[in-house]
Amino acid sequence: MTGFGFGEAAIAPQGKLVVELRALNHRFLEVRVRASRELADVVTHAEIAVRERFTRGRIELVVRGEAMATAAPALDHERAERAYRELVALRDKLAPGEAVPLSLLGAVPDLFTPHEASSEGLRDALKRAFDVAACDLDAMRAREGAALERDMRAHLERIQALVHDVEARAPSALHAAHTRLRERVARLASSPECALDDTRIEQEIAILADRSDVAEEIARLRSHAEQLGVLLGHDGPVGRRVDFILQEMTREANTIGSKSADVAIARAVVELKVEIERMREQAQNVE
Repeated sequence: MTGFGFGEAAIAPQGKLVVELRALNHRFLEVRVRASRELADVVTHAEIAVRERFTRGRIELVVRGEAMATAAPALDHERAERAYRELVALRDKLAPGEAVPLSLLGAVPDLFTPHEASSEGLRDALKRAFDVAACDLDAMRAREGAALERDMRAHLERIQALVHDVEARAPSALHAAHTRLRERVARLASSPECALDDTRIEQEIAILADRSDVAEEIARLRSHAEQLGVLLGHDGPVGRRVDFILQEMTREANTIGSKSADVAIARAVVELKVEIERMREQAQNVE
């Protein structure tokens, strides 16, 4: 399911860490983390946090610091003193007696270093900001999930109704198949050139009855539909199990279609497969 979450946490000595979470539909879990260079140390921890919290979807995590560079920088006294001594030595060699202004130190690189947060402080701020963003994202996905559940339950009710129609039609379809076979046998028996074995005929009819019986497939479809009804009301991640059950339902529907030559059952099977496919499309949005 799609969603967006935002969270932030204060970080010492000043500033804050901001986390943005975006979730997009995806069959599996795919994690993308983006962070500014000064926050490179927390990228691995950020990805671990995402994988521990989510099980499905394309999750994009953006981590950035705000106002973290405004703290007063620290002077590296040892480096400054060493640089000034080198300047004085150069003055004594090139122009003895000349003044060496301190302003020259401004051209020396890396004399001032910004106060940076410790790695532990960054990880703590990341955890706090991530938890807020994840809760925000979950709330949005929960609202979408409720609407998705209603839609999938509507499709499930239609599937159950179609299975009921197939079950009600199956006995008459099987009887009609037997009748057609017996009529063909009777026509063959009336031919003087054709000698038929009654025992063999009964065996063929029994085989046809077994091949045309869809009771087992109907029973499995009912069982799968009941499992789906339970899973749709489950709080945890169910997307992959829902997808698997729908695949099995498609297989049972195909078997029913191949076994029965009845027109009414064939039409019901087509509608049944359409409804299952619609649920499979929606299942890609379920975590």
